[in-house]
Amino acid sequence: MSSNGLDPYRARLDALDEQIARLLGERFDICREIAAYKSAHAIPMMQPDRVQQVRARYLRRGADVGLPADFTEALFELLIGATCKLEDELMGLEQGGLEQGTAAEGEAGGRR
Repeated sequence: MSSNGLDPYRARLDALDEQIARLLGERFDICREIAAYKSAHAIPMMQPDRVQQVRARYLRRGADVGLPADFTEALFELLIGATCKLEDELMGLEQGGLEQGTAAEGEAGGRR
């Protein structure tokens, strides 16, 4: 199959995709640790001030590297929504069952 000279670019993209997947895995691992810590110390899952700090940092960093603002916003919402849902579920399990209202049902970026 002809790649029209694209193989070097594709190899670089493949390597970056591997790094992104590894880093996301590490981020989710840390969120699991956060959920355990919050459960052990009776800290609510929802941390709106922290979410706003992280959101602002994402938008700033995205702009610094030339990412489109709508992409950065969507990526943030997806990532924070997924990790908040994970924390909410883990904290519910550690407390003996899922509590009413998960992060996925609330605003996607309003927790952490």
